[in-house]
Amino acid sequence: MKKITILSAVAGLTILAAAAVQAQAGGALAALRGYAGAPAQDAPVTKAEVAGGFTKGYVEPVEPAAPIEYITIPGGKFTMGTTSIEEGFEDAKPVHEMAIKTFAMAKTAVTVAQYAECVINGACTEPDTGGYCNWGKTGRGDHPVNCVDWNQAQQYAKFKGARLPSEAEFEYAATSGGKNQKYPWGNEKPTSELAVFNTGITMPVCSRPKGNTAQGLCDMAGNVYQWVQDKYQDSYEGAPVDGSALEVTGVNRVMRGGSFYDNDTRNLRADCRWWGGYSVRYDVVGLRLVR
Repeated sequence: MKKITILSAVAGLTILAAAAVQAQAGGALAALRGYAGAPAQDAPVTKAEVAGGFTKGYVEPVEPAAPIEYITIPGGKFTMGTTSIEEGFEDAKPVHEMAIKTFAMAKTAVTVAQYAECVINGACTEPDTGGYCNWGKTGRGDHPVNCVDWNQAQQYAKFKGARLPSEAEFEYAATSGGKNQKYPWGNEKPTSELAVFNTGITMPVCSRPKGNTAQGLCDMAGNVYQWVQDKYQDSYEGAPVDGSALEVTGVNRVMRGGSFYDNDTRNLRADCRWWGGYSVRYDVVGLRLVR
């Protein structure tokens, strides 16, 4: 369970304290969402049956979707995890050598407009609305879609003929191809020019190009956390070493990358792990595709 202090409406709250209150609400990020001004949700919200399962008013104002641009990430070996003794990184151990095959990763997180295409075609269900959710808000077409659960991320990936990255692939890509660095851009401490964090609102994707990886991936730290394929366990014991996703029993899935809501820059580190229930829609979590 994370113990990293986060921005909270109640001064002094930590992830540990919040998680203790909401441990049954779907995972570590349920607490974060609960203190982000909107109640945590244990299950998807039922939408009105309109025009094939989506509410047209949420879709019509959305700008035309830009095509998903993929960037090839050459394979290689890297050391995954951390030896840090900092609180909050206990589950990122033990460090282990990982062999990654070449893959292609989307340059950006999936945007509202891109996700709307799937909804309009009846292949995806709608995200949640209200609060910090971008769905249904005018002018958010180029913002990352959020308030989607892991199951919805799977629906969208299938619609696009792609998949979610494994946790290993995400960390490898977030360190510019497995380099020994904490953040996508290097080891420089995050600033507002490098990442979208501590803002209280998402920003258009790729709005912080100085924080891109060496390969050109945007927002691998900040803006929204991103679902990955792996089921969560509290260590890397028994994790695959070939870059594939860990599939074990349990309902919790991993998300990576940090968000607009974080004020603790450690949350943006490439080796920082979060988890949450696969059917919970968090307002700080979106998705990115690989193939």
